[in-house]
Amino acid sequence: MSTQGLALFDTPIGRCGISWSARGITGLQFPGDNAEATRSELARRFPEARDIEPPAFVTTAIAAIIALLEGADDDLTSIPLDPDHIPPFNQRVYDVTRAIPPGETLTYGEVAAAIGEPGAARAVGRALGENPYPILIPCHRVLAAGGKMGGFSGTGGIATKRRILAIESRAKLDALPLFKAGG
Repeated sequence: MSTQGLALFDTPIGRCGISWSARGITGLQFPGDNAEATRSELARRFPEARDIEPPAFVTTAIAAIIALLEGADDDLTSIPLDPDHIPPFNQRVYDVTRAIPPGETLTYGEVAAAIGEPGAARAVGRALGENPYPILIPCHRVLAAGGKMGGFSGTGGIATKRRILAIESRAKLDALPLFKAGG
């Protein structure tokens, strides 16, 4: 993998970072304590990345991420990812997780069963803890047994997970015919 660039961008949850290669997005970084902390963490993860002007597919991805965090009902599955640095088990977990629609959730056990490895809920949790693309691979949509929040390795921990799920749930509710404007 050769990450080419990185950029910071403002969202409703704070200043995020994104890195990319010619193939797709290589990483997304939740907001740190400040912009420099966000940039430093992304640069640590992708030391070969440089601040450069994002290409069109990255600016499109940034706009879609911002829109989702503002309440748009978009699953972000059209955004290209570069999976070259992802272990095969994690990639299987990410494929299932990426297919979870906004406003919906699965448990770690359900993801494990979906990849054909029932009983691997803890391994699924570890894979999601290593997720280089939070939001794009919506690990916040995976809960512990019984619908409990479980862990969340993103900045802000479970509070960030709850906030993103709340944004997505509102968007889903607003999309129902009963709640549409003029409907």
